[in-house]
Amino acid sequence: MTVDFCLTRRVPGRPKVWKLVFAVLLVPVCVSGGMALYKTLRMAGGTDTAWVPLLTGAVSWLTIYTLLPKPMWVYVFGHEFTHAIWTWLCGGRVKGMKISSNGGHVLVTKDNFLITLAPYFFPLYALGIAGIFVLGNRLWGWGGALPMAAFHTLLGAAYAFHVTLTWHVLQTRQPDITSQGRLFSAAIIFLGNVLVLLIAVPLLTGSVALADAFGWWGASLSEMGQWAWGRLSPVIRP
Repeated sequence: MTVDFCLTRRVPGRPKVWKLVFAVLLVPVCVSGGMALYKTLRMAGGTDTAWVPLLTGAVSWLTIYTLLPKPMWVYVFGHEFTHAIWTWLCGGRVKGMKISSNGGHVLVTKDNFLITLAPYFFPLYALGIAGIFVLGNRLWGWGGALPMAAFHTLLGAAYAFHVTLTWHVLQTRQPDITSQGRLFSAAIIFLGNVLVLLIAVPLLTGSVALADAFGWWGASLSEMGQWAWGRLSPVIRP
């Protein structure tokens, strides 16, 4: 199955060699981001009121994913609509969209790597559920234990939906990925998912500050830079 987007006006792309070089330069950022996410998850691990329903929702979806037919039309719609959202955010226009269980595409007037790769790190349905509950809490006071448990359960299921079906479609050749280069795409998708989780975990659990999570990312990257400089400086200096 192929999910793709097409341009109504082709925008010249940069040579893939530059994306390859940039992807290599992003490796330390990816590693340090992964380290920061691991530390954030470890520090937030004791928040049972959030993690139990989140994991319950995720396991529930995994059961559905394993035993029942995959709802590919729902996934493809979210995938293509995410292309559309990021096209609008980047100042482009959407000319049309085609959705089916076997694949889809969206016609847009603007192209960049964020528009192309956004569906692989932007969990549309999970963010939609979060938006609904934020609105419901403001308008109708959905702040009680039962509504919050329902929110976390649905959120866990929606994020698991995003992860499993994204992985599923990546098992086939995707023009989104090949157009950007595999290594560059992998780096951007990984960083996008790390960024989403580094924002989401502190907000959901309340046990880690956002500033701390991103501070750990910066500290890890700084330590890696110092380590690399310590080994390269004797070679570089005359």
